Amino acid sequence: MRGRALFAPAGLAVAVAVPLMLLAPAMWNGYALLQYDTGGYLARWYEGYLVPSRSTVYGLYLHLGEDTHFRGTLLAQALAVLWLTHAVLRALKLGRPAQVATILAVLAATTALPVLTSLLLTDIFAGLAVLATYLLVVHSARFGAVETAALVVFIAFSAASHNATLGVVAGLCAVGLAARPWLRDRLSLGGLALGTLAVALGAAMLLAANVALSGRLAWTPGGSAIAFGRMLQDGLVARYLNDHCTQERLKLCPYRNELPRTADDFLWGDSMFNTLGRFDGLGDEMAYIARRALIAYPGAQTATALRATAQQLVMVATGEGSHNWIAHTWGIFERYLPQELPAMRAARQQHGAFDFTLVNKIHVPVALASMLALVGILAHAAWRRRIDDATLLAAAAALAILGNAFLCGALSGPHDRYGARMAWLATFAVLSVLALAIERGKASRAP
Repeated sequence: MRGRALFAPAGLAVAVAVPLMLLAPAMWNGYALLQYDTGGYLARWYEGYLVPSRSTVYGLYLHLGEDTHFRGTLLAQALAVLWLTHAVLRALKLGRPAQVATILAVLAATTALPVLTSLLLTDIFAGLAVLATYLLVVHSARFGAVETAALVVFIAFSAASHNATLGVVAGLCAVGLAARPWLRDRLSLGGLALGTLAVALGAAMLLAANVALSGRLAWTPGGSAIAFGRMLQDGLVARYLNDHCTQERLKLCPYRNELPRTADDFLWGDSMFNTLGRFDGLGDEMAYIARRALIAYPGAQTATALRATAQQLVMVATGEGSHNWIAHTWGIFERYLPQELPAMRAARQQHGAFDFTLVNKIHVPVALASMLALVGILAHAAWRRRIDDATLLAAAAALAILGNAFLCGALSGPHDRYGARMAWLATFAVLSVLALAIERGKASRAP
């Protein structure tokens, strides 16, 4: 009965109302929200070569939405949110339309979820992949073959869209396998196997897309450049150059006292990176320095990685990269999608109408409070020695947020965007636990 709840009249109303709530930012804007990185993904279909940190799989996904002016893309994202959040609530026996609508309305009002859903970027799939993995590992017995296959394919696509998402999902499966001896009745071995299969399928999907678009059997480049950037802003690149330029002939040696303070300024600003040929001219040297600095300064690397992880955990503001300079994406539209220019240029975003200052006065405290509440939920479960499905949802959210903070903060460098794309999971988990407690309270008072 609960599985059919969204097909009842009230459920159909929710199925219409929820996507409208989730896409409210795009509807107000008059166009899909864009970000600085959006153009790099869009260009993959047209340019036919690999560029650092831009998944060809997500690029193909965006390309499929061009004929609908990306309305189909946004609708697919909104329906994916509705599908997976409803599936989780259904698994927790909270799938009534009113419960689904209430929880998603609170998420729409207090978290970055509507902005993520309205944005042409991989970020919405990061959190959704966590929910899909939770469903496979904890509740796989509840789903038929079709929905199980859909979960596997969804996780694979999400993992192929961004390396950090792949890492988070792989990490959740690894933790689940390690914990299974103590949680045999809670964690499905078959679900863990399917989650692991989804990660492998995501890797194969990315390699296949790279071959199809570029003719090269290669992983998406850029990992070493990202690590180099984090080491640069932590001062370890300058330290390595100062320690080794008397013995090694490196292109960056003449610039060792002029390095920018941040990775963004180095990679995307007017820096010596451009002078030295960008990734083609400096890519190998950046990878070399990153490897050598990792070996040369293990203590400093550990300390800076831990500090960056801690910083990333509290950097959760909504809107980074969507309300400032996105000229690169504008250039891609002008070059490859001229038919989209009138609508794109007319959107409020392109006229400076987006300011997330007031929004973040709500979003940031809610995100931080929700993450703190996750700790309380897990501590309470440990004290009572009782682990139920809601506790496992809280644990999955907490592990995903921590893993994301390490993968993005320690390996790339802390950014609000990386935190915001996962923080809504904490709020969703807390709301689910509260709703379940209310249901149990009602049941205990029933005659």
